[in-house]
Amino acid sequence: MKNILVPIGSSENAKSTLQYAIDYAETIDAKVFVFRAYNVMTKAGTIINMGEIIERETNLYMRSIVSMVNVKNVDVKLIAAKGTAVDSIKAIDNEIRIDLIVLGPKSNSIKDDVFLGNTSGSIVKQTEIPTLIVPESYTFNPIKDVLVAFKSGKINKQGVLNPLQNFANNAELLLVKTPNTDEEDLILDSELESIKSKLTIIKNDTTFKGVNEFLEYNSTDLLCVFRRQRGFFKKLWEKNSILKSEFFCDVPLLILSGKN
Repeated sequence: MKNILVPIGSSENAKSTLQYAIDYAETIDAKVFVFRAYNVMTKAGTIINMGEIIERETNLYMRSIVSMVNVKNVDVKLIAAKGTAVDSIKAIDNEIRIDLIVLGPKSNSIKDDVFLGNTSGSIVKQTEIPTLIVPESYTFNPIKDVLVAFKSGKINKQGVLNPLQNFANNAELLLVKTPNTDEEDLILDSELESIKSKLTIIKNDTTFKGVNEFLEYNSTDLLCVFRRQRGFFKKLWEKNSILKSEFFCDVPLLILSGKN
């Protein structure tokens, strides 16, 4: 893992999210790219180049956030991109190859009842890049216990678990049997078998509910799930945000590529 992208929104949590990314980057000798997208609304007859002004203000804002954290010995660079966050991230990925996105759950949302805000949800849903959702004001600590939750043991892409190995070499697996689970879903892919320290199988209506119920009585340092249209983040294909009443995670949430 070489390049970590940290989208900076207007959330008060931007500082702690960036500090977490830097602390983690230091342990694996990775670069951190602080990123913020901006849009330019122009009016007919405007003489001033608003694009240059907004780009300059965007860079100033990112520099102000960086000045509040301890960059340690990590190489930190700034990227201001014109356009939407998702389109800009895809363009940046094509240019430098992003290995991990680190972002807060509510990059721009101010609603207390929201777990995953519209911008963060859009990034999770519309990109294939491994993404780490860091809880608000969370401090980095070495990962010891990892829980990988899923409702199907099938993996469609080789190497999809590689980003997880930067956090831990093995993990507890949680297979949530839902009403539409079939026998093939109960067979673990060889990649899952290779990291398995323990396998727990539970039943519930949805993967969301199953993980919530499991975490009420069990703890972990990192929860890992997959991007699947009919899997854990099924609700993201209905909308771009997730309420705390639907799901809430108080530990870092690693989301790996895994669309069907």
